[in-house]
Amino acid sequence: MNDRRHAFTGSPFEAQFGFARAVRDGNRIIVAGTGPVEDDGSSTQGGAAEQAERCCTLILRAIEELGGSASDVIRTRMFLTEPTDQDAVGEVHARYFSEARPAATMVGCAWLCRPEWKVEIEAEAIVRD
Repeated sequence: MNDRRHAFTGSPFEAQFGFARAVRDGNRIIVAGTGPVEDDGSSTQGGAAEQAERCCTLILRAIEELGGSASDVIRTRMFLTEPTDQDAVGEVHARYFSEARPAATMVGCAWLCRPEWKVEIEAEAIVRD
């Protein structure tokens, strides 16, 4: 029996690149790298904090659609194009995930899918029965 389910946020990259925002298989939810994409497909305006806020909102929307919550998150990865944005992104991460205290990684990278993106975040959750 296949109990795999998918969640989509409407990002144009989901269809273009052939992936789901999140996949739930059993009690595990994996959320793909999530950039700051608005519902109309445009990029979130503002700095790294505003973009991280949008990423976290989309991540939690997908997790909740698949039956989980922020407290189920066990792992996050944050990709930043500017090291000076680490405190701003870290503060946003703490607002969303400090209760769960997931294992977290923050790394610098040369670029993300759109040149205006400053941050992309992915997450993993295990839903408790």
